[in-house]
Amino acid sequence: MFRRISLLNKRGFFPKKDNFSRGFLFSPLLLIPLFLVIISGLLIKSIQGDLIASNYSSHILTGFLGYFLAFFISYIPLERIRKYLIPFYFCTLISLFLIYFFGISVSGAQRWLNLGIFSFQPSEVAKLSTVLTLALVLDKKIISKIRDLIFPLIVVIVPWLLIFFQPDLGTSLVLLVLTGVMLYWSHMPIEWILILVFCIITSILYLTLPSLLIFWIPIIGYLAYRSSKNKIIFSALSISGHLFVAKLTPILWQYGLKGYQKDRLVLFLDPNRDPLGGGYHLIQSQIAIGSGGLFGTGLLQGKLTNLQFIPEQHTDFIFSALGEELGFVGCIVVLFLFFFLIKKLINTATIARSNFESLIVIGIASTFLFQIIINLFMTIGLGPVTGIPLPFMSYGRTSLLTNFISIGFVLSILKRSRSLRN
Repeated sequence: MFRRISLLNKRGFFPKKDNFSRGFLFSPLLLIPLFLVIISGLLIKSIQGDLIASNYSSHILTGFLGYFLAFFISYIPLERIRKYLIPFYFCTLISLFLIYFFGISVSGAQRWLNLGIFSFQPSEVAKLSTVLTLALVLDKKIISKIRDLIFPLIVVIVPWLLIFFQPDLGTSLVLLVLTGVMLYWSHMPIEWILILVFCIITSILYLTLPSLLIFWIPIIGYLAYRSSKNKIIFSALSISGHLFVAKLTPILWQYGLKGYQKDRLVLFLDPNRDPLGGGYHLIQSQIAIGSGGLFGTGLLQGKLTNLQFIPEQHTDFIFSALGEELGFVGCIVVLFLFFFLIKKLINTATIARSNFESLIVIGIASTFLFQIIINLFMTIGLGPVTGIPLPFMSYGRTSLLTNFISIGFVLSILKRSRSLRN
């Protein structure tokens, strides 16, 4: 229809003959995440020290559980679960809503639900449910008119609002990025995507240099004018939309973000302005990575890591432990593994046998890629601390299992695209 071919044949829920099953157990799509889990598990042990109190064993066990769960999911044709995606999406929204009444608050953010036996983070599940539901909505649909955007944006805006006001700025940014990528993959004009993405620039300009909006807003109008048949109407809507975003920005800044989030967004430019407060994470992270040198101090041997100089190092700042203990070489190896994983995901998206499956894979790939880039930039001081975890490495059982489930869906798509070609 647009980037992918149409669905041709259907199989049973568990195909009896599958020549790829044994090979898929050792697929790079599964082995790379598992290797990252094992490495990060050792880093978590180094950070937390005490074997009994450490989360490293929980992280590794969750990783192996996710590994076999992903392999199991690879047997399930995604066409068979289409009818369950809308209920799954609404269950996710309900869990996000319940956070405000029954959620567990940690470090000023209310993001977890306690189910007695275990607690989980609904916003991590919301990433996957949004990808699946948006793929369902965009399937066999070309975004060529303004009204074509209404339903896809509603699908994203509802969970985005519930997540943003938890507050969880990082995950809300992930939802915006995966939406933009999936809309592009469905052949929406690139100018329309820029108009949506440039809302961030409009907000920044309104807070910092509002006088520049005089020149910026006409640029938005020009992009809209050249990319639509209804040139005047679309230009007026785009300009009005950006003016609305500008007026909404101070409200979101005042009431949507906590004080520590505002500090993080500002202090990454000069963390030394508050070295013992908002800039402390960034300064200590940069020191740890720099102290690792070329080959690092060795696993379990990092002094700053062992002494826990960096708060939340086993979650958001796991990369700084990697830099200190395995050095520049270790960081390059891990980044290469991430690059190879993303490359495999994009290749799978291009050979998927249906629009629906292709959109799912590209949504998952964009989610992983954005989190990797932002977490890396955050750790080395090139971006603000947003609380975005590093996939498969940051400690978090909900996030880890959700990531492996996503890989399971990709394996299912890859398996059936190969069987079709053969």
